[in-house]
Amino acid sequence: MKLPNLPKINFPQLRPAKFQIPKFWRAKLFIVICLIFISLILGFSAGIFSSSYYYGQVKDFLSKIKIELPKIPSQTIEKEKVIEKEYIPQTSQEEAIIKVVKEVSPSVVSIIITKDLPIFEEYYISPFEEFFGPGSPFEFKIPQFRQKGTQKQEVGGGTGFVVSEDGMILTNKHMVLDKEADYTVLTNDGRKFPAKVLALDPTQDLAIIKIDFEKTISREGQIVSRFFSPLKLGDSDKLQIGQTVIAIGNVLGEFRNSVSVGVISGLGRTITAEGGGLVETIEDVIQTDAAINKGNSGGPLLNLRGEVIGINTATVLGAQNIGFAIPINKAKKAIEQVRTKGKITIPFLGIYYTLITPELKEKFNLPVDYGAWVGRDRNGNPSKEVLFANSPAEKIQLQKDDIILEFNTEKITTDNSLAKIIMKYNPGDRVILKVLRGGKEKFFQLNLAERSE
Repeated sequence: MKLPNLPKINFPQLRPAKFQIPKFWRAKLFIVICLIFISLILGFSAGIFSSSYYYGQVKDFLSKIKIELPKIPSQTIEKEKVIEKEYIPQTSQEEAIIKVVKEVSPSVVSIIITKDLPIFEEYYISPFEEFFGPGSPFEFKIPQFRQKGTQKQEVGGGTGFVVSEDGMILTNKHMVLDKEADYTVLTNDGRKFPAKVLALDPTQDLAIIKIDFEKTISREGQIVSRFFSPLKLGDSDKLQIGQTVIAIGNVLGEFRNSVSVGVISGLGRTITAEGGGLVETIEDVIQTDAAINKGNSGGPLLNLRGEVIGINTATVLGAQNIGFAIPINKAKKAIEQVRTKGKITIPFLGIYYTLITPELKEKFNLPVDYGAWVGRDRNGNPSKEVLFANSPAEKIQLQKDDIILEFNTEKITTDNSLAKIIMKYNPGDRVILKVLRGGKEKFFQLNLAERSE
């Protein structure tokens, strides 16, 4: 059966409908995409996107069009802040210096010297009152001064450093010579302690003072003592010229724990130092170009391991960067004696002498170019005194112009002086002297005495 021919019907072609973004949102979306793209490029290339500034700017803008960015962990931002503030040392030496200063500064103290001083007031008198009485027609008056009580005033300052947990502090002797003055120790964190002088070294510019424990209350309500942190003492016999050193001290009595850096310029120097009413010849000291200013006296000279290798003691007036420090090995014995005996004991022979040099040998036609020449000053001229009264030297009847060649078989030279040798012994030790007298060698036995302060 055939179907009838039906009329041809043309249906329209169907296509999927397109999603149209309103023109108002097209511009905003384009800006958002561009901002995110730029921020990502900057962030990955220079680490800027994670910084709080750019992250905040982008977040604020996108929040206005209701688009939220993921939060950056606060730890990341805080870490970057720390990195920005932390200084990174440029060299290993710089790193070592910074480390030493941080570690030792709490144990370096300022010593403030105060004293009761008179207060004066000014007043005026008329020389004519005696003739005309209080109603003198002359206005001429003469200024006069009179004392009006006393007042405790600061008269000086210096430096010291802690050498024991119970508060022993090593400093210079010329700092604490005044028995009428009061001494106050000021720590780097601002704590104040009254100090008392324990001992003065009779032969060296060294002194030991003491501060008491700081008392605190524990959580259990008990009174406990807060110990001090002593500095580590090094070995000054192993120093080398050119070695880097650090000086720390109270500059000009005002700038606490000021730091200067230099090198060891010389070893075994002999100087005559003056300060605090004391004039003293100091042998075998360290010379350094690290700045040692007024007020640095008594402060530590340290190596790059943070060990004390010297005690700053003197500078040369009129010179630049010439300072001197007493080797720490000379102080170790004194510290131990004060800790165990409560005082410093120094062996004593009892002679006035000078060390013979090749120049003195040639000048005075001496038979030797070494030894201790009794009864002579440093220029070789006769000294006013020869022997100390009641000294070991007087008891064995040493004479003027005797030359002591050896002390217990140890040769006396300018590099190995009598003062340096004798410090190896203690009062009461029995020693033998080899003496040249009238061209002949003689031997004397004696017991060393104790030298008082």
